[in-house]
Amino acid sequence: MRSLKKNLDKFYHEYNFKERLAHDPVEFPHRYSDPEDIEVAGFIAACFAYGKVDLFKPVIEKILKPAGKRPGHYLRNFSLKNDAGYFKGTSYRFNKEKDILCFIYMLSQALKEWNSLKDLFYHYYKPDHKDIKNALDGFVKYFLSVDTSPVYDKNIKPSGLTQLLPAPERGSACKRMNLFLRWMVRTKDIDLGIWDKIPPSKLIIPLDTHIARISRCLGLTKRTSSDWKTAKEITDGLRKFDPLDPLKYDFALCHQGISGLCKGNKVQDVCSACVFFGCDIISG
Repeated sequence: MRSLKKNLDKFYHEYNFKERLAHDPVEFPHRYSDPEDIEVAGFIAACFAYGKVDLFKPVIEKILKPAGKRPGHYLRNFSLKNDAGYFKGTSYRFNKEKDILCFIYMLSQALKEWNSLKDLFYHYYKPDHKDIKNALDGFVKYFLSVDTSPVYDKNIKPSGLTQLLPAPERGSACKRMNLFLRWMVRTKDIDLGIWDKIPPSKLIIPLDTHIARISRCLGLTKRTSSDWKTAKEITDGLRKFDPLDPLKYDFALCHQGISGLCKGNKVQDVCSACVFFGCDIISG
């Protein structure tokens, strides 16, 4: 375990975060300086960050385009009557045009009622919570409580909309929600740290296929399902190495997988060249 911590820390400290910035959706909130704009752009970018980067980035660009330099101001003044046309023809995989429009409408309603996503999330967050699960459940429930009839002509929540708003209580790993929270809470590396009431120790790792794969190789989990329990188990494992900031390893480990350097199974030529090869926690 000591050898893995040593290698993880070395890997983290030597990792070139800036070089990978352009290959990650966190690039979008980094374009802004006002906290209001950062969190809005970050939430949109995180919610659509699934699939291949070169496929979802153009969609995020198109969604943010009508907002110009002030997405927070734009969303707080969003009008279906005046602004729906901007999203005509916009779709992405499971999300149809109306689903994306409704997502933006719900986001605008949240900002009009709560003034910021931070204030909305803080409403559900309690310092005595073990982690952010309960707050995230409340946060997502709020969005799903918004009346969608102005968009769909009836108050419905089709799968193309709910897919953008997963919740821990439904068992989802909530990769994109946890990614957004990492950006907002952590102050180091490429994260923006504009939400200061939540300690990084309460965060849960954004579990995607790359993190799941490399975590199984490192012995951080034996679970094969990519759900909330697995995300929590991996986070608990990383917390042993850094109790105050377990997610500091997330970005580098994820991009180790994205780059193709980790195959997720035993390939001698690949594994023997891995920075973690031979660590005592790696299962044989």
